[in-house]
Amino acid sequence: MSIFGAMDTAVSGLTSQSVAFSNISNNISNSQTTGYKAVDTSFSDLVEASGGLQDQSGSVSATTQYENQAQGTITASSANAALAISGNGFFAVNEARGTSTANTPVFSSTQYYTRAGDFSSDKNGYLVNSAGQYLDGYMVNATSGKLNTGTLVPINVNNVTYKPTATSTVTMAPTVAGVSTLAAGASGTPETSSQTVYDTSGRAQKLGLTWTQTAGATAAAGATPATGGTFTLSVSGTNAATAPTATVVFNADGSLQSIAQGTPAVVTSGAGAAASFNIGGVGADTTNTIALNLGTIGSPGGTSMTTASGVAFNAGSPTQDGTSAGSYTGFTIQADGSVMGTFDNGETQLIATVPLATFGDANALQGQDGQAYTASAGSGAASLEMTGQNGAGNLETKSIESSTSNLDTDLTKLIVAQQAYGASAKVVSTANNMLSTLLAMKQ
Repeated sequence: MSIFGAMDTAVSGLTSQSVAFSNISNNISNSQTTGYKAVDTSFSDLVEASGGLQDQSGSVSATTQYENQAQGTITASSANAALAISGNGFFAVNEARGTSTANTPVFSSTQYYTRAGDFSSDKNGYLVNSAGQYLDGYMVNATSGKLNTGTLVPINVNNVTYKPTATSTVTMAPTVAGVSTLAAGASGTPETSSQTVYDTSGRAQKLGLTWTQTAGATAAAGATPATGGTFTLSVSGTNAATAPTATVVFNADGSLQSIAQGTPAVVTSGAGAAASFNIGGVGADTTNTIALNLGTIGSPGGTSMTTASGVAFNAGSPTQDGTSAGSYTGFTIQADGSVMGTFDNGETQLIATVPLATFGDANALQGQDGQAYTASAGSGAASLEMTGQNGAGNLETKSIESSTSNLDTDLTKLIVAQQAYGASAKVVSTANNMLSTLLAMKQ
């Protein structure tokens, strides 16, 4: 090995240690950067020629090793929109390339990916992290109310309008109080209750329900089954020209025997059949129809009749499946990636969902500013998955992922790199002294 060869080798050592020093410096500087992925340095020996009788000097090469899928520590955050990924996925994000005349961002056509999930909503309602990147997802179509999974766009939580649900079913199980014997043509005392329902605009409408006994118990005669009593149920508050009515017959044990609606009567009977009748719509709503569900024919637990002395009419606890109109009050993000709007009527509604991006080789992603990445030929194209599916990982809400830098390890590496750099520099200076001695011999 010649002096010049030794000097060349030492210079390559200086260059390689400079690469290591740069990577270590980057790790230390970003030890508190949310979602930052630490890098390492790999050294390779390059041998020019070697054999039993000769050994020419070689060199060393330094290569940066990326660890983009290393898992950082997940810590709790007070930010409502903060997200962390436990697993291999990345957030799909976008960057603004300017602003429109309405002072809203104009987004880049380049798709970026990041693990920095310290998102918060800006003045325009977009979810933005500390690096200025906008969280992308699938938004719900404001008209159809359906999730658009075909287009990835920046999620916006402003101006969310609640879509109320018109009532389609009222389920009730009252206990009506009757008598076993009722004179022909006579009627019992009407028993009333009310129920709030909602039209397609979310406006509350009031239904009035009146039960009137029209017949007492009858004994079985021929093919006619015995009954415990017969009632007429009339419903007010609908938009029908005539109040809907139904004839409800009870068995001797108080369970439902049949329900008949309309003229001619449509009779529902037989054990196990649903005791339900159609009362039409409410308010100005002519497109929606409400079904009044009284229970199941012949089964306990639904509407029933009692003739026990001293037992009064009981409306039970009726339920309905409609929702009222509501004003937007805020949003939450759930662990499945659903961005839910919250409203002052106590309801929630889906605004968007957050998918996660996975890659064939995430360590080959092209690094960008703001701890972001773009896809490369080495990484392959992004595959968008819902959280928890196909190795994308799980979302941790109100949490952030810390940097994967380890200060203790990096400071140790820094000392080693400094010593190695100084040793290589010493080789260069020693080789220079040897060359000076050689030149002095000539003089």
